[in-house]
Amino acid sequence: MTTRRMLPLSCAAMLASLFVFAAEAQLQRFATSELTIVSATGPHRFTVEVAETPAQMEQGLMFRRTMASDAGMLFDYKTPKVATMWMRNTFIPLDMLFVDAQGRIVNVHQRAVPQSLDVIAAAAPVRAVIELNGGTAARLGIAPGDQVQHPIFGNTS
Repeated sequence: MTTRRMLPLSCAAMLASLFVFAAEAQLQRFATSELTIVSATGPHRFTVEVAETPAQMEQGLMFRRTMASDAGMLFDYKTPKVATMWMRNTFIPLDMLFVDAQGRIVNVHQRAVPQSLDVIAAAAPVRAVIELNGGTAARLGIAPGDQVQHPIFGNTS
């Protein structure tokens, strides 16, 4: 009798493992680059993964359990658009910085809730979105109007 009860549980566990394996097997790879945010408290340097393709942008930071304090992700839309984000399959809280084509931060959404399907939107058309660990913007004093230095904005030496 115990074996019969365990069989459905074993099958369910195996199917769940296959789903996770399939999802992880198709995870995108990202190039990395250096990015600096100049705020009232000084320059803050990050190593960011760059999401440029539709598949990379769809995945973003999904399935991550941790991220280094000086790491993040840069979503490059190439041309300005009213970007929208969500937190589906994202397990860590994130700060989202919406950045215009000149590298100026337009708005900041702090501590996005993991797994939330709420839409988080730019306040105006933006060239990029930067995701950092939740709480980073407040800790470093990063705010709208601050400047992001990165090659996509044409403002690095």
